[in-house]
Amino acid sequence: MSKFTDIAGRILATFLSSALAIVGGSSVLNAFTTSDISVLQSAALAGIAACAQVIERLARASLDGNLTKEEINEAFLPTKGSAASKSDAKK
Repeated sequence: MSKFTDIAGRILATFLSSALAIVGGSSVLNAFTTSDISVLQSAALAGIAACAQVIERLARASLDGNLTKEEINEAFLPTKGSAASKSDAKK
């Protein structure tokens, strides 16, 4: 059960970090467009997309029937070309 709680907590954190990152940007965009997409809809879309990527990586890693701690950690790493991976590369 500890793997489940670890993964669930990290997926929630992924959702929140992705959703919160889009709130400011969508607020600025909505000021200049006539679209009817609310800030909450934008945040939900960003969070769901980020979680779907992590869940896909976890599913691929568990195809052999065993999900190791290393595979779980790798699933939560930023992808190449993402803002987080670029900031990590500068350190």
